[in-house]
Amino acid sequence: MWLYLRNLGGKMSNAEEPLYPIAVLIDELKNDDIQLRLNSIRKLSTIARALGEERTRKELIPFLSENNDDDDEVLLAMAEELGVFVPYVGGVEHANVLLPPLETLCTVEETCVREKAVESLCRIGAQMRESDLVEWFIPLVKRLAAGEWFTARVSACGLFHIAYPSAPEMTKTELRSIYSQLCQDDMPMVRRSAASNLGKFATTMEYAHLKADIMTIFEDLTHDDQDSVRLLAVEGCASLGKLLEPQDCVAHILPVIVNFSQDKSWRVRYMVANQLYELCEAVGPEPTRTELVPAYVRLLRDNEAEVRIAAAGKVTKFCKILNPELAIQHILPCVKELSSDSSQHVRSALASVIMGMAPVLGKDATIEQLLPIFLSLLKDEFPDVRLNIISKLDQVNQVIGIDLLSQSLLPAIVELAEDRHWRVRLAIIEYIPLLASQLGVGFFDDKLGALCMQWLQDKVHSIRDAAANNLKRLAEEFGPEWAMQHIIPQVLEMINNPHYLYRMTILRAISLLAPVMGAEITCSKLLPVITAASKDKVPNIKFNVAKVLESIFPIVDQSVVETTIRPCLVELSEDPDVDVRYFSNQALQAIDHVMMSS
Repeated sequence: MWLYLRNLGGKMSNAEEPLYPIAVLIDELKNDDIQLRLNSIRKLSTIARALGEERTRKELIPFLSENNDDDDEVLLAMAEELGVFVPYVGGVEHANVLLPPLETLCTVEETCVREKAVESLCRIGAQMRESDLVEWFIPLVKRLAAGEWFTARVSACGLFHIAYPSAPEMTKTELRSIYSQLCQDDMPMVRRSAASNLGKFATTMEYAHLKADIMTIFEDLTHDDQDSVRLLAVEGCASLGKLLEPQDCVAHILPVIVNFSQDKSWRVRYMVANQLYELCEAVGPEPTRTELVPAYVRLLRDNEAEVRIAAAGKVTKFCKILNPELAIQHILPCVKELSSDSSQHVRSALASVIMGMAPVLGKDATIEQLLPIFLSLLKDEFPDVRLNIISKLDQVNQVIGIDLLSQSLLPAIVELAEDRHWRVRLAIIEYIPLLASQLGVGFFDDKLGALCMQWLQDKVHSIRDAAANNLKRLAEEFGPEWAMQHIIPQVLEMINNPHYLYRMTILRAISLLAPVMGAEITCSKLLPVITAASKDKVPNIKFNVAKVLESIFPIVDQSVVETTIRPCLVELSEDPDVDVRYFSNQALQAIDHVMMSS
């Protein structure tokens, strides 16, 4: 067969010159070099198109089935390619020919290869006709589920939700029984796979069997002695809860979740903390108040920091499900405790979501209860905590109004603008335009205007660059007239700074401001400063002048380009420094190109 494929490649290359690469690809499928084999596998669709549908079915697919003892990287690529191969074998009526190579890949040792093979089988199975599923796909699932090696049984668990809907009644009963056996398998890896796929299988099942069979399987998994199996059963709680009627959910799922919230394994409790809010909708308001709120409070006060992190990260979502009174009574005391938690990661998780509580609790509770917590987190010693609060301030502004926000939080923001950690300063800068639009121009000029200029001379380049961008966004927000009065004079003064890095920042700011300010101000105020900077002693300044001139020439009139910009660039193009010459010539070429096209 291999010789046939090689000969086929040779024939094609002789017949049609464009098909020559196909012969090379076919050759590379057996090359000793893994990179060449990988390249060829990734081009399987090209090979298949050249071979045609019938030859692909009869030659290429059997060849791939026989050559599956390759490196994991090659097998992974093969599993991925075969998932989109249905059109190349003749459409859905021939999709079954793709199953054998993927079935073999489902049994290999490498997890990522198996997972990709299962994913591809699901994709193909979803396209197959019902009769073909019964004839080909369901027997494949049964073979894998009865596999001697655990890898086959692990893979089988992910295919039941595709096989089940098309199965005849007797086969459905058999499939449910097989899945039940997989959930009790001796190997924990198989039970884990069964637990993680239980939700998908349940969605395809009739309600009567869901209540009878699936809930029995679920009960067994929740009492498994391996915590890795139990925590995957927790994941299934939310998806199963959505499928059951509220009364059945309360009877079957709720007790499990309450027990899991006190599980001896912190990993299980961690999963509960992540999933709990989703269950609230499934069980209804009353069981949530009596059972789930106490469970959530326990998780917020858990001994393990990881559990508290997960619970704290969901506090806003959980509060949205409750009424404000319940949230204030039960959740808010825990939030106060978490804001001074010994773990910085818990405080960071809380800070990332706590601002979202303001709209839920309303204005009075936010002012009385949340504002003090915001302030304490804004002054936290850990930068990420402060950062998370800053980035969500607009949610609080919508609730309490700008006056109160500025009185209570603005002093802390100003303090953070001079924080020793540059990432905190950067976060403040990026937030300034939003803050400016909320505060209004008058308030901004009084409190924050000086800060924006101060950042242009920061020691960190990222801050200076962000500060230049910030000025542009402020000019867009408040308009050219405001910028002409409050930004341009101060920026132009800084062009004479003795340090060349700060002078470069000013050139960057000018290039960003020019399009906002318009042609008149650019010509009268900005261009003279730029041309004067072309006489600077530092080459870095001079080639940045060339870059700025290239960026602003489309804004100004052609006469200004010819009388001011071009002569300046011509002079720079004769500079002793190679970089200055390069960038000035590049700018001249750009001008010439635009002139010619216009």
